[in-house]
Amino acid sequence: MPLHDWKDEQGWDSVHPVWLTYLLEHVQERLPAGYKAFLGRVPSLTVDSGQGRPDVSVRQWGPDASPEAVTSGTGVLEPDLEASATFRLDPQRAVHVDFHGQLIAALELVSPRNKDRADAKETYAGRYLSYLRLGVHLLLVDVLPRPKGFSFSDVITGGLGLDLPPLPTPFAAAYRVGEVVPTGDELGSLVGDWRRPLRVGEPLPTLPLPLNTHQAVAVDLEETYRRAAKRAYLD
Repeated sequence: MPLHDWKDEQGWDSVHPVWLTYLLEHVQERLPAGYKAFLGRVPSLTVDSGQGRPDVSVRQWGPDASPEAVTSGTGVLEPDLEASATFRLDPQRAVHVDFHGQLIAALELVSPRNKDRADAKETYAGRYLSYLRLGVHLLLVDVLPRPKGFSFSDVITGGLGLDLPPLPTPFAAAYRVGEVVPTGDELGSLVGDWRRPLRVGEPLPTLPLPLNTHQAVAVDLEETYRRAAKRAYLD
């Protein structure tokens, strides 16, 4: 099915979870033995806040607590401060692939909330780059043309130090992080990159979701998008 014009983003909240489910099924059916795919959410560490001020439970020790007092006998070394923090799961899910319990690949669909504010752009760009810096392969799809002039693909390639032409939204891009290679006085990782512009009214491509330097799942974005759009009554 040709790509819809997502300028107004209407209907995306219906298509997104369905498309992600079909992508999960598509990947699961093609994984070699030992690999597992699931819908995962990435945790982020936050401190509860209200009215613009941190809402934390704090315990602080005064200056009279000497090192001898807290380390004598069988006592446990006490911290200077305790604060109540919360691990919150990102509400947006992604297709994650693991191998014997280790995350090795991720497939993400960009949503409007991922790039509607400066802090959101920074957060999600950092998330996508973190996958690669931790050795996790990534397939990233952004069918949303707004905001104009911003592209996660360009942020990622810049963050990796790759000198590549701009790839504006909408786009689909796959990244494979491979063997260690020398880069000057340091060691780096050899990065494979597949970058495809997406155009309204044209079919979506098939791109690899790398599993390692020699294996990948061919992800048919067109077939899974067609099924999701039909389920969401967009066709």
